[in-house]
Amino acid sequence: MGLDVAIDELYSTGWTGLDTRGCDYHSDGRSFPTQKRVEDEFASMGMSLSMRHIQLFDCYRAEWRDERGTPQGAVVGQTPSEASVYALSQARKLVTWTVAH
Repeated sequence: MGLDVAIDELYSTGWTGLDTRGCDYHSDGRSFPTQKRVEDEFASMGMSLSMRHIQLFDCYRAEWRDERGTPQGAVVGQTPSEASVYALSQARKLVTWTVAH
């Protein structure tokens, strides 16, 4: 997938880099949240994010849970940044869809 695709997905949810607190910058100049900021964003949605390295496939799995500890979703990425940014994009889509329906 790549970090650039994860950032595209995040921006497609309406997230903007106007508040660059806790952000890094992609080589194309776009800001994106660091893993710490992603964790804070999940907390503001009432969820927690966990990240682990899967050695067998040399990838990272980001999983988020609600306040009861119930799994809400998971994604994988080549780097922790890619996985956390993509996880945030998917969680934001889920929250937006849930609110709309």
